[in-house]
Amino acid sequence: MSHDMSNDMINDIKEKTDNVDAFSEISLEEAFEKVETVIERLEDEDITLEESFAAYKEGMKLLEYCNRKIDKVEKQVLKINEDGGLDEFSRNIE
Repeated sequence: MSHDMSNDMINDIKEKTDNVDAFSEISLEEAFEKVETVIERLEDEDITLEESFAAYKEGMKLLEYCNRKIDKVEKQVLKINEDGGLDEFSRNIE
């Protein structure tokens, strides 16, 4: 990997990871695919220390986004009650 290309990649990652909301336009599936890509990058023997820190930061932001998205979906899940109505899902279902 060339030095210029490495710097461009680092700058791109920094721009994307400065704000978790930067991922708000991607689906959960796309976010998980990006996490896989980050993991592959971190496993690359030719990655520099600076690139690995940037990739790690990107991965953590992606995981934070995924967790928020999953929490939001969990809160929206509804269950059908005995009367046929809908109640919010509760983890303490008896």
